[in-house]
Amino acid sequence: MTSRDDLAFKITPEILLKAYAVGMFPMAESAEDPSLFWVEPEWRGVLPLDDFHLPRRLARTVRQDVFEVRVDTDFEAVIDGCAAPAVGRRKTWINGRIRRLYGELFRRGHCHTVETWQDGRLVGGLYGVSLGGAFFGESMFSRRNDASKVALVHLVARLRAGGYRLLDTQFITDHLAQFGTVEIPREIYAIRLEAAVQDRADWRALGESVDGRTALAALADEAR
Repeated sequence: MTSRDDLAFKITPEILLKAYAVGMFPMAESAEDPSLFWVEPEWRGVLPLDDFHLPRRLARTVRQDVFEVRVDTDFEAVIDGCAAPAVGRRKTWINGRIRRLYGELFRRGHCHTVETWQDGRLVGGLYGVSLGGAFFGESMFSRRNDASKVALVHLVARLRAGGYRLLDTQFITDHLAQFGTVEIPREIYAIRLEAAVQDRADWRALGESVDGRTALAALADEAR
């Protein structure tokens, strides 16, 4: 279900957080369209934190620290990467209003990034919103093979270590399905969401940067 927001420029960070708390999030038609619309899917993508599927090959990549993983060091670069054209995606829904709103949430500690770096360059990552014990994944990008996948593994490890209860992916894709993402009806999602946002969780439980072995230990998954 979607609804147009004719007062897009009056949306504040406070309104945005209240929308997340009741299961809604904003999108734009394109980067050039200044308006926003609210989305509340009938079926919601959720990645169960206690049933995360980690492929063996990817676990080896994580363990070998092919990428340096950091959190919250360059929000602007991450959202630039998520907004850039990619294979199978010529257009982006990330417009200027989205950038400003989530940038403000980042400054307030409600929006976070997980970044993969290689040779001093940002090569992949993701960003999302944290509210209570819920994390809402917004977008990810990759400029190197497995860069965004490694960021996702580290995200799940961080959420598990920090006591989060819900990882919302909004929708389900083939890319996310391989990690165990499922769809649940809006009514069930609302029940889980209400419980999660009332919880307390610690985004910094693993510190600002961890190696692959630490992430795998947090997952309690010694896949080889």
